Amino acid sequence: MADPKLKAALRAGEFVVAPGIFDMISARVADRMGFTALYATGYGTVASHLGVPDAGIATYTDMVSRMSRFAQGSTTPVIADADTGYGGLLNVRHTVMGYEAGGVTAIQIEDQEVPKKCGHTPGRRVIPAEEMALKIEVAAEARKSDDFLIIARTDARTTLGLDEAIRRGKLYAKAGADIVFVESPESEEEMRRIGGEIDAFLLANNVDGGGRTPILPAATLKSIGYDVAIYPAIGFLSVAKVLESAYAHLRERGDSAGLEVLPFAEMNELMGFPEVWEFDAKWARPDRQQAAE
Repeated sequence: MADPKLKAALRAGEFVVAPGIFDMISARVADRMGFTALYATGYGTVASHLGVPDAGIATYTDMVSRMSRFAQGSTTPVIADADTGYGGLLNVRHTVMGYEAGGVTAIQIEDQEVPKKCGHTPGRRVIPAEEMALKIEVAAEARKSDDFLIIARTDARTTLGLDEAIRRGKLYAKAGADIVFVESPESEEEMRRIGGEIDAFLLANNVDGGGRTPILPAATLKSIGYDVAIYPAIGFLSVAKVLESAYAHLRERGDSAGLEVLPFAEMNELMGFPEVWEFDAKWARPDRQQAAE
């Protein structure tokens, strides 16, 4: 079932900051940090799972299993990227049912054509707004719990302009979206227009490393009308940078001396080995040990 804490936080006026997770190590680390929600990034999940671009290659089957694992392995509510809903209206219904059954708390569906592209890359095309509105209606009807939130994303800003993106945001909210996500506004002024004109919970996409949208402080985002800020790339970009540095050190020196790494004992604890050892100690049988010796 969807975790009710995210919806309660939004209704209480809490500004939600959600770090991007992309595998179970990042999920376990972020889950301990006290965030209100985690954001399961499509880009990072596709990259870590398949090693390919986030360009519509991953299927519903690829993604629902990963997103469900993130949700079931975390105590923090998980917001999950679901691309276009992986097809038409029937696919959207199936996707919502699968993500909700997997324990996800909020699902993000976008109005791109299939195959989709990453939101901060060129060449994105969108479907008619009314077609997307039907997808949102289907998604809202398909969920079993009102605590399962529907996030409607529009990618219209880049190709059709800000006015059309705002029009779509309003339409999607009217169709039943709990949160509206206008992708890739290109200035603080544009973000202020979005915050002032769309009467819904709003999500800001803060892409580190060179995204199209300016990254504003949480206090500023809240003051101009936003309610959620996701940082989808912060995890995988940080990890890639550290790995590049560590592997270069090893290649150049021939050893790992001097590298700062997480102590192995802490990694064991993070992954739950103490519970395994307790289980082994409880169920160990002296006769079996002697037989093995």
